[in-house]
Amino acid sequence: MKSQPVSRRSFLGTAIAAATGFTLPRFASAAEKPNSVFNGVRIGCITYSYRSMAKTAEETLKALLDDGLSETELMGGPTQLYAGLKGGKITDAEREQQLAKCAEMRKMYNDAGVNIHIHKMGFGQSDEEIEFNFLVAKALGCTAVTTERNAILAARVAPFADKHKIWVGFHNHTNNLPEMDKFDSILELGQYIGLNLDIGHYVAGTKGKSPIPVLEKYHDRITNLHLKDRTADGGNVPWGTGQTPIKEVLQLMKKEKWTFPAEIELEYKIPEGSDAIAEVKKCVQYCKEALA
Repeated sequence: MKSQPVSRRSFLGTAIAAATGFTLPRFASAAEKPNSVFNGVRIGCITYSYRSMAKTAEETLKALLDDGLSETELMGGPTQLYAGLKGGKITDAEREQQLAKCAEMRKMYNDAGVNIHIHKMGFGQSDEEIEFNFLVAKALGCTAVTTERNAILAARVAPFADKHKIWVGFHNHTNNLPEMDKFDSILELGQYIGLNLDIGHYVAGTKGKSPIPVLEKYHDRITNLHLKDRTADGGNVPWGTGQTPIKEVLQLMKKEKWTFPAEIELEYKIPEGSDAIAEVKKCVQYCKEALA
């Protein structure tokens, strides 16, 4: 019997199923791939949202596809596992091999219809490790890397960001917020230093202030948003039950045609009988309806 050729997608799906028990959806055409750009607003998901159920690159990709997401801010864990990334000094051969695996991972995601626009992984201690972080981001096809807000780190990584023309988005928590009474000093440290604005943390950290003025002031320096619903007293709650103006923020993005992505970040307690994929899907629908 004459053997039939096996497509790369078919082989990939079979290999993943054998290795992890997961099977990626088959796409008959590009039109059937996920599309989470709603009326011009890019809705993604930080893969931290799937921390309870997805560890590997393949599991994470399947979760994104199950939720119909074409955009993601990828946490470092799946990349480290897939590419065998490790800290400290590595040889030139190891570096090239790891970067090749990152490029392979990018192709796996892109072929399935998912864009890894941002990577979140610790920078390390040495200049060599910082440089490698940017090379990983390039191999994954990212326009930015994100990390926790830190002015000392911003000054250190700024020359590398300038060199590679990759943004560094600094993420705010409740006690480390963008400066509003003047131009934010962290942004003066480099032309590719930006803000990863978490609108839920902003509401909780300011005891209920709207993040909209922050967007209006700094929209040209925002790498991406984190979307979550929080109350003024700090609680993480299901979307639509807190004080974070998620709908208003998304509608402003639509009106102003801002192109930075808005990432769903699932932090409220998952109800009994549900799971992270089901809850993120609710958040996707919330965004879709807000932008209709």
